[in-house]
Amino acid sequence: MHGLAREAGVSQATGYRYLHEGIDVLSGQAPDLHELLARCRREGMTHVILDGTLIESDRLAGVRDNGNDLWFSQKHKAFGGNIQFLSGPDGTALWVSDVEPGTTPDITAARIHALPALYKAAADGLPTLADKGYIGAGIGMRIPVRLPKGKSEQALHSDTRMLNMLLRHVRALGERTAAELKQSTSRSARAGSATSPAPPSSSMQSGSDHC
Repeated sequence: MHGLAREAGVSQATGYRYLHEGIDVLSGQAPDLHELLARCRREGMTHVILDGTLIESDRLAGVRDNGNDLWFSQKHKAFGGNIQFLSGPDGTALWVSDVEPGTTPDITAARIHALPALYKAAADGLPTLADKGYIGAGIGMRIPVRLPKGKSEQALHSDTRMLNMLLRHVRALGERTAAELKQSTSRSARAGSATSPAPPSSSMQSGSDHC
């Protein structure tokens, strides 16, 4: 962006403002999550994969009620925003949520941005695969069975172990989507936090909706 701004004869801050304005325009043309899932059903997808990731950023202002930094993830030991995303059976990115503070658990962010639409899709025959961070998410979510506390995997029935293995294998394709998101947005997130006092939001909207 520094080079592009220099060649265009504008400041770097102005260059990033133009970038985010363009992203907002593209995001506004994208279908909402209900429309996206309906299209996925029409195209014969067997399932979608839900996951979340932390997009790291510079330090952002904001504190929780307990005084801890709102945007600091204890899990990742870094500042950033929690985004939820859906990918197709082949690992193709389909949808990205708005950003939540880094302290937000995946299940909470999913309840805000994704689960209502995913429930409807599941009722219509399109289930969602997710990891154990989404236990308790509800209807239509295919999640591995949690091990009993203090027990090894052998404590589970062989059928349950097989189910867990299959779910992990199929869901692993979603990790490719997470890697792509981190690569494409981490630089933008850092720049956004450096040039604007507000936490990133519009730059991480559902501009990647597609099937």
